[in-house]
Amino acid sequence: MFENKTKVLLMLTQDVLDRARVLAGKATASLKLPVSVQIVLRALIEVGLRQEDRHVLLANIEGQAKAVRLQRSAARREWAEGELTNPRSGPAQGLSGRVRQRPRK
Repeated sequence: MFENKTKVLLMLTQDVLDRARVLAGKATASLKLPVSVQIVLRALIEVGLRQEDRHVLLANIEGQAKAVRLQRSAARREWAEGELTNPRSGPAQGLSGRVRQRPRK
């Protein structure tokens, strides 16, 4: 069934997860088959992607994209302010902890 699989990490609010659990419970009762939250979320994503012209879906996508942009810009500002107010002493270091070399001219 799933020959071409990819792993995805979803971050959901507790409310959305609870609603998915309720839907999984209702589906389990009506179908008399075990239905997991993963199955529900996969089905919702597939159905949502098929209905590309829905205004509600597009508005939801826009709202989430704007929220992510605001969170990232706020985090960048906080990081930059922290870097500017607390300069490191000594030579600049890269992610590996090694001293970075100045570029040659």
